[in-house]
Amino acid sequence: MSWEEEVHEIHRRRRLAQVQGGEEGIAKQHARGRLTIRERIEAVLDEGSFQEQGLATAIPEYDENDNLLGYVPANYVVGFGRVEGRRVVVGGEDFTLKGGSPNGAGLRKSIYAEHLAVQYKIPLIRSLEGGGGSVKGGGRKGGTVGEPVFTEPRFKIIADAMGKVPVVSMAGGAVAGFPAGRMVAAHFSVMARHTAQVMIGGPKLVERALGVSLTKDELGGAHIHAKSGIVDNIADDEYDAFKQVRRFLSYLPSSVEERAPRIVSDDPVERMEDELLSVIPRDSNAPFEVRDIIEMVFDRDSFFEIAPAYGASQVVGLARLDGQPVGVMANDCQVYAGAMTAEAAQKYRRFVEMCDTFHIPIVNFVDQPGFMIGPESERNGTIRYGMAAVAAAVQATVPWASIQIHKGFGVATAAHYGQNAYVLAWPSVESGALPLEGGVAVAFHREIAAAANPEAKRQEIEDRLRQARSPFPRAESFAVHELIDPRETRPMLCQWVDWIQPQLEQLTGSVKFPMRP
Repeated sequence: MSWEEEVHEIHRRRRLAQVQGGEEGIAKQHARGRLTIRERIEAVLDEGSFQEQGLATAIPEYDENDNLLGYVPANYVVGFGRVEGRRVVVGGEDFTLKGGSPNGAGLRKSIYAEHLAVQYKIPLIRSLEGGGGSVKGGGRKGGTVGEPVFTEPRFKIIADAMGKVPVVSMAGGAVAGFPAGRMVAAHFSVMARHTAQVMIGGPKLVERALGVSLTKDELGGAHIHAKSGIVDNIADDEYDAFKQVRRFLSYLPSSVEERAPRIVSDDPVERMEDELLSVIPRDSNAPFEVRDIIEMVFDRDSFFEIAPAYGASQVVGLARLDGQPVGVMANDCQVYAGAMTAEAAQKYRRFVEMCDTFHIPIVNFVDQPGFMIGPESERNGTIRYGMAAVAAAVQATVPWASIQIHKGFGVATAAHYGQNAYVLAWPSVESGALPLEGGVAVAFHREIAAAANPEAKRQEIEDRLRQARSPFPRAESFAVHELIDPRETRPMLCQWVDWIQPQLEQLTGSVKFPMRP
């Protein structure tokens, strides 16, 4: 006697579970310009590395005598894989079945993805496309969507994962309801420009509830969410989204218990770019491109910007210094002069908290004219979000370096200095309680109004006070650690990276990756 018959049945059910929505369903998915979930998983992972979990998971259909008539595969696929050799968990909805709306087995597998990532302390990649719950319910023997999943609320494990492992979400098609919640419950999210939409509720639900008729793109297309803050980045297509996910993960550790992966860099630490000497104009109101500074200071081609169109006066991203991953923050003086808007503050706080969670050192280029002012800023509650950004900075425990390059005014400037920050200053920096232009207009308004030539008087006062704001006295009094030649920025920051290695070891309690000799 053997169990051969049952083994044959196991393999038959595994084959049935692989068919997804069948040839017709897959053809429809491709006709919409979108990949299937299995194609997405294969594309984002190292070739041949996927190890699926729940190979025969499905909703079976039985006759009255409990004979198996058919098999509806679970419309969520999950398993282990590798990205650049590092182990990850990956999962996502199968849109070819019920539009990705989860059946009972599919919902359990989707929750299992977070459990796997937390249990094995490895990153989680979600490939999302689905409409959330359905009013149609589940099968007779397969259970229903409303049943409890394991022994705890399904949302707790999602929150737990955010505090323990890197979580990334990508959308290749329409994402609504619960999948949309998963989309934003991530440290990095990206959507395909032409095929993806992200919505709380889809067009039919919106029209029924509100009487407003919109397409999916009008409701939640990439042009909406590039600026809403719902997603971080927009990808040209799904393959670009996979590339961005892999690159984002390359800067992060596998969990909060490990260090970020420092690599060997062939970019000389002594490299000094002459252009840094003139990148800041002498006219304090003249614009410049802060991303040029970032490219000249960090390891070549290592800067990966996050959420460039949201809160655009604040630039955030990941880069490397002598191979060490670091968080990069800077003000973009070409957008509201770099002022902190409500959106910029929220982006800033979220980025600082992510870096602090995964022990990634922060390098901050300070060019802060203050909180954005005006009626729109007041309506947006800027000061509340701004102070939350300040709190995130002062409570962060990661090593922090601040380079004062241009301006630093008001309370908003406090958001640019973490605990025990290493502070460098360029000779181009100007700082104080208020920008001179606005401060002079308020403090000297009577003197200016009484002058024979008010404009000349205003300019005279501004020039006199600007001289008093020279960075040299602050360096002499050790209000900054060093006043430096801008060209020295990279060598000094690479030196700082070596200084902070023991602190990083203490934060994680381990050394998982090679350090530079």
